[in-house]
Amino acid sequence: MLLKNIQKLTDLLESGNLQGLKELAIPQIRQLNHSQSFRSAMMLSTHNLKHLVKIPTLSSECLMLNLEDGVSREQKPYALVLCAIVLAANPVCEKKLVVRVNPLDEGGVEEILYLNPFMPDAIRVPKIRSVQDVRRILTLVDEGIEVHLSIETKEAWLALSELAIDPRITTYYLGILDLFADLGLSQTLLLPENPTVQHLLSHFLITSRACGVKAVSFVYQDYKNSEGLRNWLELEKMMGFDAKGCIAPAQVELIHEILGDSDHEIARCHEIVKLFEEHAARGITGFSDLRYGFIDEPIYKGALAVLNVR
Repeated sequence: MLLKNIQKLTDLLESGNLQGLKELAIPQIRQLNHSQSFRSAMMLSTHNLKHLVKIPTLSSECLMLNLEDGVSREQKPYALVLCAIVLAANPVCEKKLVVRVNPLDEGGVEEILYLNPFMPDAIRVPKIRSVQDVRRILTLVDEGIEVHLSIETKEAWLALSELAIDPRITTYYLGILDLFADLGLSQTLLLPENPTVQHLLSHFLITSRACGVKAVSFVYQDYKNSEGLRNWLELEKMMGFDAKGCIAPAQVELIHEILGDSDHEIARCHEIVKLFEEHAARGITGFSDLRYGFIDEPIYKGALAVLNVR
């Protein structure tokens, strides 16, 4: 849904009338989007009205309404209210609307409590360090709203397998730049062929999946370098990632192209499921097929997993 009263919003922002903005932020009951099939998670700084009015035209399947990095301290109160207005203007949205708040002790608590009545699909919390932090978040976020966690501190990295303590915790985002800084590692190491980086990505993905949590790979900051992004995406696709953060519409298109399941792969999985179930009905759970080779229950479950993600 398009934002209404654009000119009025613009006038209030230009005049610094925060109270006037707050009067336009009226909570609406939203139909929450709990889909986990998104491939792209695109950042939108919520202090920028020009970006927010483009929401209906954006192709990203998950929009990250950002209140943290890139929003100055002076702009944060206005960004928070604009974020609420956007949520109220979209009671039903095919795009997943996630709000990235500030760290809990840097305004995040107050932001969560303010946003709860506006019912974002999920609230993403940065700079967590422990299970205790997660428990605190769960007491703050209203039931029904998903909790997403940024993995960007060394403590969160060490506790990765222990953080998914509630079904509402559905998604982890890898904040690789902050994590490298916290580990004292140079960002010059961030190359697709670097074995340390490959190990980090692999551990993040497999641990997240083992916990039943969606793993979203890091944002590639050089948004004009499509070849560089392609190199990362091809590696991540080979590893098994199905989602990546981004900051520009052009990145979204490339993410969808590379991380999307091909029609050939989907057709293959449908055929394997059909063949296995036909044989299983006759008591045969392991057999050879001329096109797909040996098919047994693990192969069948793998094909089902691909289909169920879509």
